[in-house]
Amino acid sequence: MATDLFLQGGLIGLAIAAPVGPIGVLCIQKTLARNRLHGLAAGLGAATADALYGLLAGLGITALTHLLLEARTPIQLGGGLFLCYLGYRTFTADTGAQAARVGDTGMGGTYLSTLLLTLANPVTILSFMAIFAGMGTFARSGGDTLILVFGIFSGSACWWLILSGLADSLGRRLLRQGSSGLNRISGALLAGFGLLALLSGGG
Repeated sequence: MATDLFLQGGLIGLAIAAPVGPIGVLCIQKTLARNRLHGLAAGLGAATADALYGLLAGLGITALTHLLLEARTPIQLGGGLFLCYLGYRTFTADTGAQAARVGDTGMGGTYLSTLLLTLANPVTILSFMAIFAGMGTFARSGGDTLILVFGIFSGSACWWLILSGLADSLGRRLLRQGSSGLNRISGALLAGFGLLALLSGGG
């Protein structure tokens, strides 16, 4: 029973993490600018945020959930501005060495900033609530919910491990050849996601 719940959570975490988005771009950029551990640190920040939102939804903590959803607009606007800033700094960095200094606060800072950036989308709670309702999780014990949430974190973390590894093995050779195009592409993507967040949050 516990194994089944863990595997179900792993599939959910993998499905939530895998679609291309700003965190994926950030994970790749951190990997290329520094190393795969920094990229993985960014991904683990996102996995932690997914697990926290999943825990809130699974345990039915409705008061905090409603509070986060009500504060969605300012939270999302803050996240959008931060993405635009990261995009600008990355776009204007000409080399991999310069890109490494974009928001360079070490692995702990990378983890924390990505955690906060992922938490800037509180609507994720609604997705977890819908998934958990379909699975009948609300009728289960808190222990079962914790197993499911740990599976979500593990599935998400596995995806970021794979992504950072692929980015490290395939992309760093381009940076060693002096390519600044990757910085401009990732910077433009990050800024684009930021603008989308600002537009949807302001609307």
